[in-house]
Amino acid sequence: MSDQKTPYQGKNRVYGYFTCDCGKSWESGNSWANMGQMCKTCNTMVYPHHQRRLDRPNPEEDEDNYDSGKPHLSHLCEKCRRLGRNCRGDRW
Repeated sequence: MSDQKTPYQGKNRVYGYFTCDCGKSWESGNSWANMGQMCKTCNTMVYPHHQRRLDRPNPEEDEDNYDSGKPHLSHLCEKCRRLGRNCRGDRW
């Protein structure tokens, strides 16, 4: 059995795409290797099905291409829960 729960296996924070079995989907600029986020609808841990490099903000691009600075719901984030603090300040 593999310990790899996510497509990305690096050490940096990346942009992730999540889809829960309940039908809820979301994107997050706070996605990590082998770490999930809790679904706000059904409270199930969901791992990203796709992850990509987190781009630095560019005002000429659509805000969905990077971490827009929206509040991070750390109580739903597996990385934050393991760290005991908000993971947002970790590696870009």
